[in-house]
Amino acid sequence: MDFTNKNVVITGGTTGIGLATAKAFISAGANVWITGRNAANLEKATTEINNPKLFTVISDTSKIDDIAILEKAVAESGNKLDVLFLNAGIATFEPIANVTEANFDAQFNTNVKGHFFTLQKLLPHLADGAAVVFTSSTVATAANSGSSVYAATKGALNKIAQIAANELAERKIRVNIVSPGPILTPGLEGAVPEEAKGYLAGATALQRIGDPDEVAKTVLFLASDAASFITGTELVVDGGYLNYALK
Repeated sequence: MDFTNKNVVITGGTTGIGLATAKAFISAGANVWITGRNAANLEKATTEINNPKLFTVISDTSKIDDIAILEKAVAESGNKLDVLFLNAGIATFEPIANVTEANFDAQFNTNVKGHFFTLQKLLPHLADGAAVVFTSSTVATAANSGSSVYAATKGALNKIAQIAANELAERKIRVNIVSPGPILTPGLEGAVPEEAKGYLAGATALQRIGDPDEVAKTVLFLASDAASFITGTELVVDGGYLNYALK
């Protein structure tokens, strides 16, 4: 897919799916802005990608003031955005009985409020005909123990994306959702015990955990002209996890 000279913003682009997608867009010719919460992670991503088409912005998506920093950076670039990939997210897995207000607020602030207001603030900077992609998760559909808050944030995101697809249709802006299953990212490494990884692999039809590059390819498809008649749709990238787990 060709994204030569297209302008792309990826929130949460320093590791995992965000970093893999940044690499894929740059390989396809795009100019890419990635956000991260601290300079060290952005510097590490810059070194790893090592391409002049990469630009970085220190911005915590959970904070409105930091979203304003991203908006300013985009405005000062003088470019309209062709792709907005709303990807930043955090997860804590614990039973309902153990959930604290702090963990609840942190997940909703990053995963829901952050995506909502990033989209809102960047709307004037999206080109007509642009593509927006939200990172959701199979947990929005599944009902796994310990995932109540995280699953609720992703369910909320799905509905926001579907409504955004309707509201932005008159500008020919397409809005879609990519929902990964178990993917080997630093986020999964930090949230899931080592012994659980074998279980997750065994819970997919393909009997393995996915790779961030496989999700990145899906995001590029949804953002490309190949998906020109697709909007308001959730594309699941889970190795058959949902169907297999329900057997």
